[in-house]
Amino acid sequence: LFNGLVYGSLLIVMCSGLALIYGLRRVVNFAHGSLYMLGAYLGYSIALHSNFWVALVAAPAVMALLGVLLDRYGFRLLQERDPLTVVLVTFGLLLVIEDLVQTVWGKSNLSVETPALLSFTVDLFGAALPAYRIGVIFVGAGVALGLSLWLRYSRAGLFVRAASTDPTTTAMQGVNTDALSAGVVGLGTALAGLAGVVAAPFLSLSPSMSSDVLIDSFVVVVIGGLGSLAGAFVAALVLGMVQAVGAVYLPDVAVLLPFILMVAVLIWKPAGLAGSRT
Repeated sequence: LFNGLVYGSLLIVMCSGLALIYGLRRVVNFAHGSLYMLGAYLGYSIALHSNFWVALVAAPAVMALLGVLLDRYGFRLLQERDPLTVVLVTFGLLLVIEDLVQTVWGKSNLSVETPALLSFTVDLFGAALPAYRIGVIFVGAGVALGLSLWLRYSRAGLFVRAASTDPTTTAMQGVNTDALSAGVVGLGTALAGLAGVVAAPFLSLSPSMSSDVLIDSFVVVVIGGLGSLAGAFVAALVLGMVQAVGAVYLPDVAVLLPFILMVAVLIWKPAGLAGSRT
């Protein structure tokens, strides 16, 4: 259950960006997993030359800039194209980033040392739990709370919710939706990078890590409801628990459990747990 909560918290950070980008840009971003991977590798390189805490700030900042450029020279130019074209472009971007990572960092598995500040265990209910993984849970909770408060109470959050519902009317009210979209895509990309850096100390870095997390991320977004942050938060925790329990008690079918869960939820609620609301 603890491992399920840790992985669910990591998925919250990862899927928040995916849900934000889809909610505003209506882009099914297949490159999101590779952005997560790129953030992890950037964090690895920065940590080698400084420390983990610098990487935790610097890597998401670089990824945010990359996200702004991606929106300006990618998503904005594709907004009038059919969805299949956008999917193909983002899938192509995934392949480009994977090749870039293999060229710069190689194909070998890499790892980031757990920061000394959190390299101890905590006794809880008779079990020794790694402090770093408890920290991952707090990061997931902090991202969920921060995004919820930002969207609900800030002026920018109001604009994001309005633009995700009706971008044309929002633009007519004087909101610069292009700048808003660039900021949201930058934020979503930064969250993907943050998830990569956070995952690096307890998950090995490899060029295949993008596809591993991308499938789970899309399952979470579909179960929660496309574009719904609240639904993504709940779905991420549920999926993390299902995968952790399945790996222990149903190892033969554990890989199928996320898809079984997704099919069951879509039969019950075709629009997902929270529909398409932000």
